[in-house]
Amino acid sequence: QVQLVESGGGLVQAGGSLRLSCKASGSAFSINAMGWHRQAPGKQRELVAAISSGGSTNYADSVKGRFTISRDNTKNTVYLQMNSLKPEDTAVYYCNSRSGPFLFSGVGAWGKGTLVTVSS
Repeated sequence: QVQLVESGGGLVQAGGSLRLSCKASGSAFSINAMGWHRQAPGKQRELVAAISSGGSTNYADSVKGRFTISRDNTKNTVYLQMNSLKPEDTAVYYCNSRSGPFLFSGVGAWGKGTLVTVSS
């Protein structure tokens, strides 16, 4: 079973930046897609970004041009660089590993989440 540990959340002012990291255990990291979801208070969990095993990416419309997902297979780590943050980006951000290599492969495992708070 893959274990995922997120880090990098915190409090930031609007317009600021944060970089989230998610380190995965296990040897299958490089062959599976990875993703980030978020859940704001009172709202459903939503996809933020995903990256395939080959490096293809997709993003929610609300974060396009501001967020960048990347991966380092040598470190079993996926990143989410978040720039130009807005108060509406406030949420718990969850890393997930997919059950296959493609952007739309199903989620196989979730991290426990890291809180991002953007103040206005």
